[in-house]
Amino acid sequence: MMYHMKTATIRDLRYKFSKVEELLRNGEQIEITKHRRVIARLVPAKAPAPPKRPDFLARLRTIYGGKILKVSGAELLAKERSRF
Repeated sequence: MMYHMKTATIRDLRYKFSKVEELLRNGEQIEITKHRRVIARLVPAKAPAPPKRPDFLARLRTIYGGKILKVSGAELLAKERSRF
């Protein structure tokens, strides 16, 4: 039986996992006990950082610099599509 919010027994994990999960979601650390001895500590996972989007414009600048192409990408695409 969970008497205070910082510890849980093996039995609590088995039969009352939803309560333990709720505590973890709220950011609580929980010590798991067996025969009144702490055998493990559950720590809530950190929220994953949002993925960083690549800076495509910077890549293009490093590849082409200030060079202006004679044919635009739209023109190349139109030419490729008209081929069929």
